[in-house]
Amino acid sequence: MSSALTDLCRYPIVQAPMAGGASCPQLAAAVSEAGGLGFLAAGYKTADGMYEEVKQLRGLTGRPFGINLFMPQPRYADHAAVEVYRNQLAGEATWYETPLGDPDAGRDDGYEAKLAILLDDPVPVVSFTFGCPTRTTLDALAKAGTYTVVTVTTPEEAQTAQWSGADAVCVQGIEAGGHQGTHRDDPATDGAGIGLLSLVTQVRETVELPIIAAGGLMRGGQIAAVLAAGADAAQLGTAFLVCPESGANALHKQAMTNPLFVRTELTRAFSGRPARGLVNRFMREHGRYAPPAYPEIHHLTSGLRKAAAKVGDAQGMALWAGQGHRMARDLPAGQLVEVLNGELEATRASLMPGLGNAS
Repeated sequence: MSSALTDLCRYPIVQAPMAGGASCPQLAAAVSEAGGLGFLAAGYKTADGMYEEVKQLRGLTGRPFGINLFMPQPRYADHAAVEVYRNQLAGEATWYETPLGDPDAGRDDGYEAKLAILLDDPVPVVSFTFGCPTRTTLDALAKAGTYTVVTVTTPEEAQTAQWSGADAVCVQGIEAGGHQGTHRDDPATDGAGIGLLSLVTQVRETVELPIIAAGGLMRGGQIAAVLAAGADAAQLGTAFLVCPESGANALHKQAMTNPLFVRTELTRAFSGRPARGLVNRFMREHGRYAPPAYPEIHHLTSGLRKAAAKVGDAQGMALWAGQGHRMARDLPAGQLVEVLNGELEATRASLMPGLGNAS
């Protein structure tokens, strides 16, 4: 790993920031304490809610950790398309006996307020998704002593991050669960994402920044593969989602290995932005009709997803999952970090005898 990343974590293992509740202080603390880098997700939280989680996390560990922010999104121009989708979801609202949300409930996710808190009371790492901050913002965080990471899905986005002054990039392959962190949401490119190994190699040849590789990683051998391809560390989300410390809904955790859910797909059904999840009834019935309107569709369906979870109906929930979901292991987070690192070292040793303990 690069020296800066080495200072943050003993092992090249990063727990992905999973918005929606999975990335809670207990999970992030367990990962950081075990030698990885734990992350909180500020997405969908208020600025005060984010600050409270930071305080909780600091009370659980003295090790470095990170926080992920969503970049503000441009307004979707086709309001009529959102209304058409609202009408399509009327039956869901009746079925779950809950009203549809207000698509205009807000689009900046409290970005400026959260940033102000993080500049006033700095944390070790801040990462960004759905875009790249300005150089002014990244310079301000650097001055505060914060290590910055920008999520990218193409070599061109990685170049933007480098030009803007980011310390590192999180390279997200098409295999990743949850939202694709593209900087610009273009429906014409749906499903055209690049596989992680190819993407890591392309980004490595394009920029000089440290790379954190993300997308479908579930085993230490896969971590070894992305490190060999040029990454400095690996980020895993689905692997940690099923841990007991994770704040994910129990139905979501169980679905990862439930034979009822046989595959994942990218869908706009729940949020209006491409996101990979387990294929369920809601995705099958509505995915093809959802307009590219984020966060309007997220706000519209938020109540439906909560209602489905409340009544125990996984067919109406957003079951975000990476392509490796069937390999999920129900282990305490700290133990999982140790197991992953053991697998990584075993792979290194098998490929290069005598160098298995190299770091």
